Amino acid sequence: MRIAGADLHVVDIGTPKRGTIILLHGGRGIGDHAGELEAYRPLSDEYRLIAYDQRGCGLSSLTAPFTFDRLADDLEELRQAMVRRPCVVLGGSFGGMIALTHALRHPGSASHLILRGTAPSHHHEAEAVENIKARLHKATSASVRMVEKMFSDQVVDDTELRLIWAALQPLYYEKFDPDASLERTRRMHFHAETHNALFANKDYNLRPRLKEIAVPTLVICGAADWICPPSQSRIIAEEVPGAELFMVENANHAVHVEARDAVLARIRQFLARHGA
Repeated sequence: MRIAGADLHVVDIGTPKRGTIILLHGGRGIGDHAGELEAYRPLSDEYRLIAYDQRGCGLSSLTAPFTFDRLADDLEELRQAMVRRPCVVLGGSFGGMIALTHALRHPGSASHLILRGTAPSHHHEAEAVENIKARLHKATSASVRMVEKMFSDQVVDDTELRLIWAALQPLYYEKFDPDASLERTRRMHFHAETHNALFANKDYNLRPRLKEIAVPTLVICGAADWICPPSQSRIIAEEVPGAELFMVENANHAVHVEARDAVLARIRQFLARHGA
């Protein structure tokens, strides 16, 4: 789909018995829609699921500009073209940041907001650096410098970004499967140009505006999330009026994979209770 000069790779599945959910993947130039779609695929029995690679990610075109506002506007243009009514927006990690940005830039476009392992500002980065210092024994090929570089605009190229990601993978799961990680990292798309552009400015901070969000909101987080720590989800849940917090013990950043059944059940319960 052509959106504002970019060609976005879009997947559309399911049946809209109860409505439509747009899925936003995480990573800034890292990964694509596939992981989110696979995790939430069971919801397609009742919901239409639209998943896409954000501009500069996956199979979508490397079409600048790569900014939070532009990606949020891409979401809105895609929603208007494909759904034409308010719908559920479900964003994980960086996708959650875009979901929050979209909710504030385009009020009334999301009927419900579901946020997984995300943060309302760039301040989570400092906490993540402290976390890796305490957990470095879990990822013996990683270093604090790698995390600092991943939070910067100084990644050399796509290969370096892939290698950093591979080294950090043990931190993302409480039960780490190295063989699955190898296959996941082999198949994933990495775009250092997009990554660097989205980390160039440390101006992402929506905390002062969270009270403006006026739609039912569910915040999901793994209690051991290292990169978007639970403190960040608590801030969102406390500041967004009426928001619900679902904290999952013994789960990390990939809570939607590690505790998939529990996460899906809570999402269905939340949407049913709030009329979707």
